[in-house]
Amino acid sequence: MIESFLRYISFEKRYSSHTVKSYKNDLSQFRHFLELEYPDVSFDKVTSRIIRAWIISLMEKKVDPRSVNRKLATLRSFYKFLKKQNIIILDLSANIKSLKIKKSLPVFVPEGQLISLLDKFPYPDTFAGVREKLIIELLYATGIRLSELISLKEKDVNLFERTIKVLGKRNKQRIIPFSKSIGLIIEKYRSFKNKNFHNNSENYLLVTDKGSPCYPMFIYRIVKYYLELIPAVEKKSPHVLRHTFATHMLDKGADLNAIKELLGHSNLAATQVYTHNSLDKLKAIFDQAHPKA
Repeated sequence: MIESFLRYISFEKRYSSHTVKSYKNDLSQFRHFLELEYPDVSFDKVTSRIIRAWIISLMEKKVDPRSVNRKLATLRSFYKFLKKQNIIILDLSANIKSLKIKKSLPVFVPEGQLISLLDKFPYPDTFAGVREKLIIELLYATGIRLSELISLKEKDVNLFERTIKVLGKRNKQRIIPFSKSIGLIIEKYRSFKNKNFHNNSENYLLVTDKGSPCYPMFIYRIVKYYLELIPAVEKKSPHVLRHTFATHMLDKGADLNAIKELLGHSNLAATQVYTHNSLDKLKAIFDQAHPKA
């Protein structure tokens, strides 16, 4: 059942390999739970009580509520598929409510500190140094996700129009502009890359020191290293640069719908979280400047 579902979301729904892997891991965990606690119950015989028991077991293991809700979303998709295939009659997972989670504001890097990191830090004038600068610059300049960054291919970069074509969630494409300075870094990086690797068969934009496509942990380590230079930032991850892109754009007066399109959000609600950071800044300015504050 799991393999049929994974083929369905891979080839019919065309989910990304990263999403398919996450779904597979979640369902494998649920299957392991059934084997331990309910060995005589197959997927098509699962009840709401069993699903709730799984949720409780995850909470007892201190699994983050957001992760629990993601696993529930996987289960809902799985049982929706089983119902569509007439393997089950009732989709019991649809009646299971998600956990309530405390909303937290996105962590972002203060503008001055990030600009200093980009413009004043002495990146080595080597293939690795230019690549690392390009990674930080692209993540901040475009707001793309980690998975989108490592999926970029040479053909997706248009230096003449200064745009990149990004394949986002649910295989939705979007075009994102970049500045002239980013274009210059890309040209310099390509020069190093062409000298080091003449035959890049897969033609990914970003490659490792051995010429193979970059992978998530490789990018994560680079971003973490550079964000460690800014002690005030609580989290050090590629997604922090995505949050920073959106927050700085909003602070500078960008339209919320424009930011939504650049980020590749499916609805405006996902983008509105960034308005809270901007409101806090406006309140601070008001308290400091208004005579009646």
